[in-house]
Amino acid sequence: MCLAVPGKVVSIDDTADPLTGLIDFGGVQKDACLEYVSDVQVGEYVIVHVGFALQRLDEESALASLKLFEELGLLEEEFGDAWEQAAKEAGGAAVADRQDSGSEAR
Repeated sequence: MCLAVPGKVVSIDDTADPLTGLIDFGGVQKDACLEYVSDVQVGEYVIVHVGFALQRLDEESALASLKLFEELGLLEEEFGDAWEQAAKEAGGAAVADRQDSGSEAR
């Protein structure tokens, strides 16, 4: 599932084309395109969907959403390691099978 996730703007790269910034999603930091909210400032919150900041969000709403997403496990689903997620869903077998087969990423 792809969520539109609120995040805090940590930094902005004014030299990038398109305009990009580093966004903090409750501890996970990712780059996102800021072209749709080009006047956003460091410290403000934005909603990000598939790598694009779509709109600003007030801090109270952003933090409430992040807390709810975390409680529901949606942040882990959205940002967590795919192998770890698969292992959890398979009861740990996926990681063991991957390591035993020698197919782990190098």
